[in-house]
Amino acid sequence: MAKIFQVSARAGMTRVVEPIARALLRAGVTPNAVTVAGTVGVLIGALGFGARGHLVAGALIVTVFALTDLLDGTMARMSGGSTRFGAFLDSSMDRVADSAVFGAVAYWLATQGDHSGVAAALLCLAAGALVSYVKARAEGLGMTCNVGIAERTERLLIVGVGGILTGVGVERALEIALWLLAAVSIFTVGQRMAHVYRQAQQLQPDGQA
Repeated sequence: MAKIFQVSARAGMTRVVEPIARALLRAGVTPNAVTVAGTVGVLIGALGFGARGHLVAGALIVTVFALTDLLDGTMARMSGGSTRFGAFLDSSMDRVADSAVFGAVAYWLATQGDHSGVAAALLCLAAGALVSYVKARAEGLGMTCNVGIAERTERLLIVGVGGILTGVGVERALEIALWLLAAVSIFTVGQRMAHVYRQAQQLQPDGQA
């Protein structure tokens, strides 16, 4: 279901993003510059607003700048395809942005004395990094790992909704969202490991355990 939602959303956004991508390319802006700018925007939203308790503003800013993931990819495709460094930079900046988001959430919850929420945020941070690592490691070994119910888009969506609801007065919405996200992230790690295990078994030479 998450995959269907993500594909449909991306198809709709593409019609909006492509004209912007063309305009930026004509202006001499590179996909890598957009990647870095998007990360800076997420840092501003997370650390400048979210960590100070401005949860609605922080969530909206993070959402807007997180969409540069789609913009820089579209620009790379229009300009002849992503380079090796571009792909590396994009993945690295995603990890920086994710760390800022969950670090800011954990910090704000700590200032509120919400120890359960802090634990959930830190668990989300660790599990999210593991979700990405498992995929990267599998692909580095020549296998695919594009499975799971909680990829990056879904993770940011869940924490964003929780932050907005808490910001408008829904008590414990963020904490509940974080525990939900922690659960689905751990489940996704299991999904990906099982997927890779099945591939490894098929690729394993006969007679080897």
